[in-house]
Amino acid sequence: MAKDFNDPRVVESYDQHIRKLIPGYELIHLQVHAMLANLLPESAEVVVVGCGTGYELAYLAQQFPRWKFCAIDPAPNMLKQAEQYIKQLKLDEQVRFILADSHVLTEMPEQFDAALAILVSHFVPLQHKLGFFQDIAGSLKSGGICLSYDLMQLQYPKQGQVLKSLAQLTGLAEQQAEKMLERLAGDFHLISIEEMLELYQQAGFHQPQQYSQVINYAGIFAQK
Repeated sequence: MAKDFNDPRVVESYDQHIRKLIPGYELIHLQVHAMLANLLPESAEVVVVGCGTGYELAYLAQQFPRWKFCAIDPAPNMLKQAEQYIKQLKLDEQVRFILADSHVLTEMPEQFDAALAILVSHFVPLQHKLGFFQDIAGSLKSGGICLSYDLMQLQYPKQGQVLKSLAQLTGLAEQQAEKMLERLAGDFHLISIEEMLELYQQAGFHQPQQYSQVINYAGIFAQK
């Protein structure tokens, strides 16, 4: 059964658990930071699709105080947690929150310099993935960029066991790591890296490229 991201217990433990669950979690955000710092103007507008508890949002708002952010998430308790976190850090003047999925982007008049969908699209059902990235593409200015990072299909028979071992090395108990493997098929809607690159192109992005990979987690960069 897929995890309920509106469950208060999931929300409360999310930030601690994800660092054990996602190998190289901190490095993901450092890579995103480095890419955005070199590709966006000094006063940028960024949409964060699936803002979760707000860690990524807070990190970027602190690093780039002249940027404005629009944070979207369909889970009310996740969004509430993010709002509280941003307010505690006194970053709320930089951030606007919207309780919605990606389709709300089609109803918004503003356009953004960049969109982030970090650890999000692997939860989107296969039949809706193209629409998800089309929503994002439509919200960007000409030349705007999209960065995503997601779990992909296993590429070889033992890759799942490699992922399990790495998760244990980063802090998951063996039972938790085994449960993670069992839930790959039920919790996620996985495609190959090649299929992801093709989705980006179909959605209206030019020359999507893979910028990162750890086991079967991969980051994709593209420009509108």
